[in-house]
Amino acid sequence: MKEISEKELAGMADAYRRNEKARVVRNALTKNDISTISRVFEAEAANPNIFSIDNKTMTATNQKQSGRCWIFSSMNVLREIIAKRFKIKDFELSQNYIAFYDKLEKANWFMECTLQELDQPITSENMRFLLEWAVGDGGQWNMLQSIVMKYGICPKSAMPETYQSSHTRNMNGVLNLRLRKFAADSRRLAAEGKKKEIAALKKDALSEIYGLLASCFGMPPVEFTFEYRDKDDKHHADYHVKPLDFYHQYLKTDLEDYVCVINGPTEDKPFYKTYSVKYLGNVVGGHKIELLNLPIKEFKKAALDQLKAGELVWFGCDCSKDADRTLGLWDDAQYDYANTFDMQLDLTKAEALDTRESAMNHAMVLTGVNLNEKGQPDRWKIENSWGEETANKGFFIASDTWFDKYMYVVAVNKKYLSKKALKALSGKSSELAPWDPFGTLAD
Repeated sequence: MKEISEKELAGMADAYRRNEKARVVRNALTKNDISTISRVFEAEAANPNIFSIDNKTMTATNQKQSGRCWIFSSMNVLREIIAKRFKIKDFELSQNYIAFYDKLEKANWFMECTLQELDQPITSENMRFLLEWAVGDGGQWNMLQSIVMKYGICPKSAMPETYQSSHTRNMNGVLNLRLRKFAADSRRLAAEGKKKEIAALKKDALSEIYGLLASCFGMPPVEFTFEYRDKDDKHHADYHVKPLDFYHQYLKTDLEDYVCVINGPTEDKPFYKTYSVKYLGNVVGGHKIELLNLPIKEFKKAALDQLKAGELVWFGCDCSKDADRTLGLWDDAQYDYANTFDMQLDLTKAEALDTRESAMNHAMVLTGVNLNEKGQPDRWKIENSWGEETANKGFFIASDTWFDKYMYVVAVNKKYLSKKALKALSGKSSELAPWDPFGTLAD
């Protein structure tokens, strides 16, 4: 390893002192944020809040201080299907109901995963991964499918938000403490030759966790009354509805028809193949986590065709990159950090994934797109779950070049896939490492 020499240090300092632009930047940064002085003024004008394809939706929802973006965005997609079919004026599906069963199932999933690693050292890579992340708020579309197909859905009025469901940090801390205790206790019993006692240990842990969730989120409804007003202001009421019946009778959409398509141009993921991620999931015996990798052109076309058909598109992305939350714009051309600091900052999408510079961290919904004079998309309309007070009443804009760089997964109906893509779905999935960037949305 080579240290920085005094000569090198003096040379760098001298070069910086002679750089007049650097002096201006340094002075500007004493009173301004980096993003402020690197702002490209023309970016806003290049992305107006107008779209040639604009699927109208209900008001934006708010996940508050929780990482349940995947649940909120999924519920936003499903509620529009129900509202359109029954001409409902405005309503929300219960995100809390999904979160309750997701946490319970994830707790069971975590314990089962750690039991599979009993014969491995607690310092093994897999155990370190499992123990570091344990159970969080995140998830994937496939995980939503598993919960809905097992437990159904219900309107928000049947299981509204609580303070804990909207502010999950402390509850997650208690939950993960209990799960890590289970991991330690089960390993101790295994070391003592008492593996038969682990089943009872797990049963007790799961029962305690159910109690924690019920106290924090409330008890999930067994049945409820669904009341709403349609667009003609006519009142409707359906009594003694069970969540699974509500899913089948009101959604009337087969979630098995939707697949997760990714764009991961890394060397380890050839296109037109499917992938799973080790230990990624929530429901034991539930929907398989399967990701179909397609080139960006075909990936984008599937999303575009679904929007053209009047259907919304759930997606996962890296929302931390090139974002202006106040303006409501994601655009890789709106900040020129490279020119501000005279630095080389360019990475390909593959390099960004491989070096962990970028990974999925947020899920939202595509509701519209603008097509230019050549019929190609140049900006996308996004429904977020950060409340109506942000951006354009909760709706954001993403440039098409930002889409190419930071959009990683979309949930699309299989009917919008090419024959080649459909054929790839029938192939055997390759399993990726637990820490692969295509599993990070579930952290």
